[in-house]
Amino acid sequence: MRMNACSQDMQAKAQPVLGLFLGVCLVVLSLIFVPAQAWAQFDKTAWPAKVDTPKIEAVDLQGKAWTTAELTGKVVVLNFWATWCAPCKDELPTLQTLHDISDTQTVVLTINVREPAARAARYMQSTGMTFPVISDAKGDLAKRWGVTVYPTTILIAPNGQARWRVAGDVDWSGAQANAWLAEVRQNASPTNAPSKANHPKR
Repeated sequence: MRMNACSQDMQAKAQPVLGLFLGVCLVVLSLIFVPAQAWAQFDKTAWPAKVDTPKIEAVDLQGKAWTTAELTGKVVVLNFWATWCAPCKDELPTLQTLHDISDTQTVVLTINVREPAARAARYMQSTGMTFPVISDAKGDLAKRWGVTVYPTTILIAPNGQARWRVAGDVDWSGAQANAWLAEVRQNASPTNAPSKANHPKR
């Protein structure tokens, strides 16, 4: 009877510990697997060889002028976004991280589409993000670059030629994006890389 009572007492004490252990295991597993599936589907395609890269001549919300000539020699991550676009808002913090960690040879330049400049400025202020934003209130720049899906990011090589168009949200602070930028930096031919990449939807 005494042994049976001790056994029951030990089991009663072990159950909370076992539950805690299982809970920790679930958290660890979620940390391992969720980030790999956190990003929605995106479509990465080479910039059409017969389409000229549009010139960049614009002033950002801080009053700084941006030109193609000034950006020559640098990799440009040109991102089109809007505050009404939920995937854009998910992606923007990773662009901020890329902006923060990049050297002077990589430029994160974003274009806020079809919104008043004041709204974009308020959003940037409220989120604490500091990368440069160009206002495209009428959507003229998006049209010039052939952007119809948001977010869309154009990767521009140091020679000023657009190399890739990425439609959909991406973790720009991750290893995959870093590999893309390294390829563009070396002016590698885009025809040797896969044209599409799919991640599970959120």
